[in-house]
Parts: sequence; structure tokens; C-alpha cells
Amino acid sequence: MRVALEKAEEAFGAGEVPVGAVLVESSGRYFADRNRTAETGLQTSHAEHLVITAAAKSRGDWRLEGCTLYSTLEPCVMCAGLALLSRIPRIVYGAPDNRFGAFGSVTDILKMSGLNHYPEVLGGCHKEESAKLLKKFFRLGRKRKQKKEEKR
Repeated sequence: MRVALEKAEEAFGAGEVPVGAVLVESSGRYFADRNRTAETGLQTSHAEHLVITAAAKSRGDWRLEGCTLYSTLEPCVMCAGLALLSRIPRIVYGAPDNRFGAFGSVTDILKMSGLNHYPEVLGGCHKEESAKLLKKFFRLGRKRKQKKEEKR
């Protein structure tokens, strides 16, 4: 999770929503990235999506069995769905996402019946550090917006 937090800090510095993710294989090899939606102009460039895609490409297999996904923020529906489709057995996240969280905050994708894969999910890992960075980012964003409006 420490590497995911470092990636979230990088995202913050780049003006992206500060979310970092790491996908760790059972061998210890890992893939790490950060949110890049503003950079790429693509709504799919969430940190989780990027590390899952990189790992699948590297492995030459869309099944990511034996891996653990770490994210500083509870995955959204898109990223949670991708993790399930990728057969990732364990997901660990930091702060809950009260706007888009798909593992209990807004919805719980694991309560869907009939799925052929139900990962273990653990939330709250380094929760305070993750939440603090997100709050700082959005607080600064509101201040910038207020300054722009005052100049008009």
C-alpha cells in the first residue's frame, strides 16, 4: 500500500485526483500506476484500470489469479467490475468512496448473485493517509474555483 500512496502523491502533483494502485503477483512482481484521466483525456484511465491492464498484457493472460490489487481509494463500479472479470482474488483499499464506491460505500458489487468469482475485499488500509490526500486535493480545487469566480 505504501507504493500505492506514493503513486497517489504523484497524481496529486500532476493535478490528477490522487489515487494510486498496485497489482502484486504471487511472485512479488508488481505493477504500479496512478490516475491519468486528465493526462490521457480518457475516463478509463483510473489507476486500478491501468495496473490491471498492464499486468494482463505482461502476462499474456486476462486472468489475474494469484494477484492482489491495492488501491488508495475504494474502486468505482468500472474498476471493481474489471477486477472481478480479471479473477483477482484479493482487493485491498484505503479510503471509502462515498460517491462511486462499489464495495459497500455506494453499492456493493459483491452482493450480486450469480457471479462466478467473489474476491476477498479489505477496506480501510491506510485509510487516514488516503483520505487526507483526497480532501486536500478537493479543498485546493474549490479554492482555485472560488478565485476564478472572484476574478470575473
